[in-house]
Amino acid sequence: MIGRRRFLTGAVAVGFTLTTTSATARPSGRIRVTVVGAPATATESWLVLTGEKVTLYSGKVDLGTGIRTALTQIMVEELRLGVADVDYVEGDTLLAAGQGGSVGSKSIQNGGVQLRQAAATAFAELRRRAGVYFNVDPSRLRAERGVFRLGERTVRYSRLLASEVTVLPLDSNAPLVPPAEYVVVGKPVRRVDLPDKLTATFRYLHDVSLPGMLHGRVVRPPGRNSRDPVIGDLDRARAIEGFVDVVRRDRFIGVVATSEWAAARAAAPATGVTVGWTSGPDLIPQADLPVALRDPVNHYRTVVEIEADLEPLFAAGPTVLEAQYFTPFHMHGAMGPSVAVADVRATPDPETGIQVTIWSSTQNVTELRGTLAQLLSLDAAKIRVIYTESSGCYGHNGADDCAADAALLSQAVGRPVRVQWTRQNEHGWEPLGGAQAHDMKGAVGPNGITAWSHLNFAPPANSRPSRTNAGTLLAGALLGMLPAPLPASSVNSSGRNAPITYGFPQRVEARLVKSFETTGPDSAQPVAPLTYRLPRSTALRSLGGFSNSFANESFFDELAHAAGHDPLELRIKSLSDPRAVAVCEALRDAWRNRPSGRGIGAGVAFQQYEVENAYVATYVEVRVDMETGQVRVTRVVVAHDCGLIVNPDGLRNQIEGNVVQGISRTLKEEVKYTADRITSVVWQSSQFNPGPQYEVLRFNEVPVIETILINRVDQPALGAGEPAIGPMPGAIGNAVFAATGKRIRALPFTAERVKAAL
Repeated sequence: MIGRRRFLTGAVAVGFTLTTTSATARPSGRIRVTVVGAPATATESWLVLTGEKVTLYSGKVDLGTGIRTALTQIMVEELRLGVADVDYVEGDTLLAAGQGGSVGSKSIQNGGVQLRQAAATAFAELRRRAGVYFNVDPSRLRAERGVFRLGERTVRYSRLLASEVTVLPLDSNAPLVPPAEYVVVGKPVRRVDLPDKLTATFRYLHDVSLPGMLHGRVVRPPGRNSRDPVIGDLDRARAIEGFVDVVRRDRFIGVVATSEWAAARAAAPATGVTVGWTSGPDLIPQADLPVALRDPVNHYRTVVEIEADLEPLFAAGPTVLEAQYFTPFHMHGAMGPSVAVADVRATPDPETGIQVTIWSSTQNVTELRGTLAQLLSLDAAKIRVIYTESSGCYGHNGADDCAADAALLSQAVGRPVRVQWTRQNEHGWEPLGGAQAHDMKGAVGPNGITAWSHLNFAPPANSRPSRTNAGTLLAGALLGMLPAPLPASSVNSSGRNAPITYGFPQRVEARLVKSFETTGPDSAQPVAPLTYRLPRSTALRSLGGFSNSFANESFFDELAHAAGHDPLELRIKSLSDPRAVAVCEALRDAWRNRPSGRGIGAGVAFQQYEVENAYVATYVEVRVDMETGQVRVTRVVVAHDCGLIVNPDGLRNQIEGNVVQGISRTLKEEVKYTADRITSVVWQSSQFNPGPQYEVLRFNEVPVIETILINRVDQPALGAGEPAIGPMPGAIGNAVFAATGKRIRALPFTAERVKAAL
């Protein structure tokens, strides 16, 4: 563990050499950029420069998306360095400045701005020192790759960092490099993490191992609402070689052993402990979801996001359509199950004050720290959470729950504990992307769409851990803690992208659906004991945006066809923002040359992410087997405008990932459940796992993907982690309609559903 004193004296900043100085003659100078208002003793930094190394401390974390490379590009541009000259520390609550969660496509958009200013702050101090060195006004100096120049004279950064120590708060007014002078930003710099990943030397969270570390497994209840556990066969578990203990706190039951194998055997009912449970109430049946989501008995609040008096417009017509859409529960579906390591000590470290250290792939180290503080009954200042990369995901998967499991087990046995979920744990217990239903109504005439109404029915789209409520975690719920109240609004959550950016009048309303029992019909407060009505739902890539855009862009096409409009041209006509128009116009060539024929079709869709950020227009070609109903996406073209492009290669990666996941969620994915438990808990059904499998797109089903990148160097960089997934279901649905003449309004577009429509 890094001591507070060592960090504050600069000894922690080591790594790539910026000078030929030997380690024994290490310079003692330093520039450290800290959080505004932080005390001098605070350990959190934005940036630390020494004569040997530049270290970036990012509160935003790289979930496998490549933002480590992009954020480094942003920072080194201001420092006039290269990417290879920088070390990168991410998501460490002891060392890195807090930047909130790595969520909502905001790591570049918001986090990059902060890191750019931190680097500009440090550079201003470097330039001041160089001015003193040359005895000239600093504005006369030119910097490049770690060297200041004044005519033929030069001085390296390392010399300027030889002795003087400066601690600076981030200066939001520090001058920035003009975009026209960018050298690193905008270039397809290769991802810094890939060499180790491709040579199998990258250290994932699964590889973390501590001295004396034990292994744990949690014995889950059979269903969401199971009660009153009774543990049996303890003697059988104790006889397993390597068995350490059975831990029980209320309904939280786990086993700890010296090896993963021993823990697995001790937790398995066939070889270790058995636990009897009393069944609780069933969830709303899966088959009833489209009706149940609309049933007022399941609602606790109505939110009108956009109000408009549309009745006169509907009365004027001339063509008025109504349609209903539905999307099911979806999983995050991380390729590898969640894992975490926890080291809970009996007393704090006398130097750092840290008593608990957690290694987790959480998206928000700060909130997880606060949640665990409540769970463990400790002060948050005594807990250090270190982000360590694991299986990538977009959204709130099982990572935080797994960290809580490990923390409780480690606290109970007084030793470090590693918990790795199984595939069945991950599929069966991760929080899900919620099911949604939509009632659409619109009026259209010869001049275009004249009125638009969208009524959205959805459970919560965000139940991430909160520093004030550990009941949002599985472990907290098993301890009897209640989750936070249900959200008060749908805005930019389950209602993300329910509003549209087209220019015609619109009304947008949401009915918020209870996912658990509350204290009254209109109450958002959970009632004890916690009783789920629906599977636990949370943030999945784009939150409600995926479902809302499916309904919006499909219904837009319905209106266009009803009045004889070209779907792409009507979109262009309905948009006033030149950037929105530009991404749609970029598809004209593909659209005008689209294929047609029996079972062959093309569709388009548009979305401005969160109605104020990145612009995306998507063109899709499909082939539909008219005998079996099988749909295959054969080509996708995405026109994308996210402002300033930091790394075009990384941006293409993000767009392609959005496309693949969007196709998968549109054609295949659907969580299956019965009674009060998830049943689609494996990738592939077999004699060992005979239940339904969770279908995802396979490698051999990935289509040709083309990207049209619109780089706006004079505009702020916007996030790209989620925008391109939104138009996918609508574009595919519109293409299926073009290929078959049938409008399918429920996901997924399975062969059975399409064949039934044909």
